[in-house]
Amino acid sequence: MKLAVSLACAVLIAGAVGAAAAKKEKPKEKEKEKEVASSKAALIGSYGEWKVYHVASGKSRYCYISAQPTSRKPDSAKGEKAYAFISERPSERVHDEISFIMGFELATADDLKEAKAGKKGKKGKKDADPPSAPSATIGDNAFDLSAVGSDLWIKNAAEEGKLIDEMRKGSNLVVAAASKKGRNTVDTYSLSGFSQAVDKANKDCASR
Repeated sequence: MKLAVSLACAVLIAGAVGAAAAKKEKPKEKEKEKEVASSKAALIGSYGEWKVYHVASGKSRYCYISAQPTSRKPDSAKGEKAYAFISERPSERVHDEISFIMGFELATADDLKEAKAGKKGKKGKKDADPPSAPSATIGDNAFDLSAVGSDLWIKNAAEEGKLIDEMRKGSNLVVAAASKKGRNTVDTYSLSGFSQAVDKANKDCASR
């Protein structure tokens, strides 16, 4: 439970600034971190592979659902914890915000450009397996992701609703991203129970 609480804080801090704004410092970010750090996450229910949490922060209540990958490749990445989150923060007018915690520092857009251009790495050798751009895939539908530190966000926020719809219909979600060191990692999430979990979070934190 302590791990769940700490991760809840992490996603709420990141979510508070949003996918686009997370790339730029905000004056009140430290105050927000302190507020969220003092909050507590309560497990409300489990639906398949997904869990629903409520987080009380001041006079506000946030809801989110979370799951861990059912598989991760390569094996060398299995020691780093990964999570998927869908957040509801009605006081901030945030609905169905999607994020992924990968557990390691991710390659930046500049890193990917350099790899694509075939530039040499620190050891003077070209990458045998260039880092791939981050993405979330369900069946034949792929969505571009944007890396911020160790977190991933939907690159085009307007597509969040479409990804949620695909997650409701699909059986597995595949998240792929490259580390700062160039290692490609692929996480597979089961979508069993996803619809029930997200409906619960939507209901519990609607119009509060």
